Amino acid sequence: MRISVTGHMNITDDTAELVREAIADLIAGTPDLVGISCIARGADTVFAEAVLAAGGELEVVVPSRDYREAKVKPDDAERFDTLIGKASKVRVMDFDTAGRDAYEAANEVLVGDTDRLIAVWDGKVSERAGTGTVVELARTRGVPVDVVWPVGAERD
Repeated sequence: MRISVTGHMNITDDTAELVREAIADLIAGTPDLVGISCIARGADTVFAEAVLAAGGELEVVVPSRDYREAKVKPDDAERFDTLIGKASKVRVMDFDTAGRDAYEAANEVLVGDTDRLIAVWDGKVSERAGTGTVVELARTRGVPVDVVWPVGAERD
């Protein structure tokens, strides 16, 4: 079962733990689990770690060749590198620079190559290529979506 993720980058530390528990419950017992994530800070990283903790395989989609240098904050770099190192597959999108077009291309992979999407989403309208856009794209294409936003969840 291939499960991808979309979600907010700016969740609080307490929310990350609530989300981790909710995702663990959703994926528990999933046969042949493959998690697909862009491993951005926040929801993507929490999901990737939950997949690995459940014994699943991690596939990473990197939006652009400069993504790590341009977008990964220094305090998150070690975590990013660790997840890349544990991935069974890393796909780097054909963009030199991180930006909306690169994110939309990565989102196409997340939605197009999955059996199910987990969205760590507060339900609010988002900017182009944001969480809400990915949820809408998945639903339009008939991909089942599980929205995770536990009681008490907050964004920074």
